[in-house]
Amino acid sequence: MTAILNLADVPIVAASDLYDPMRRLIAQGHGLALMKGLPEQRIRALEDEFWLDFEGSPETRLAVALRFRALLNVFADRRLKGVLLANGFKTIAAAVMEASAQRLNTQYGFKAQAFVMALDRSLCPPHRQSTDRPHLAIAA
Repeated sequence: MTAILNLADVPIVAASDLYDPMRRLIAQGHGLALMKGLPEQRIRALEDEFWLDFEGSPETRLAVALRFRALLNVFADRRLKGVLLANGFKTIAAAVMEASAQRLNTQYGFKAQAFVMALDRSLCPPHRQSTDRPHLAIAA
C-alpha cells in the first residue's frame, strides 16, 4: 500500500518526535545548527540515522524529516537568528514546539515572520499592565 503525503500541507507531528533529530545534532556537536545551518551531506546522514531508529509510521517519519528541514531553513532568516542570539538555547525548544505544529508547505517552508511572532509569544512573558497608568480607550 502506497502512503500519500500532501506536500502542500505537511501533517502536524508530535514535538517529541521532532526533538529527536535536534537531540542527535546536539549530541554530535552540532548544537548551533539553527544558527550556522548544516551541509546537505550532514542532513542526509542525520535523516538516515533517524529513519533507522524511528518506530512510528513511514508517513510520520517523512513529516518529521520535512518539518526538520524546514526548521533549519527558516532559521537562515536573520530575524530568527536574532531571536536565537537574544534568547539562547531556550529558543531551540520553543522553535521545535512551533515547527511541530505550524502549517508547512514544502514548496515555501515556514513563514519567517509568523515563526518570529510565535517565538516571541512563547519566549517573552506577557507584559503586566501597570495600574498607576491610565489605559487609553479608543472610541469606535
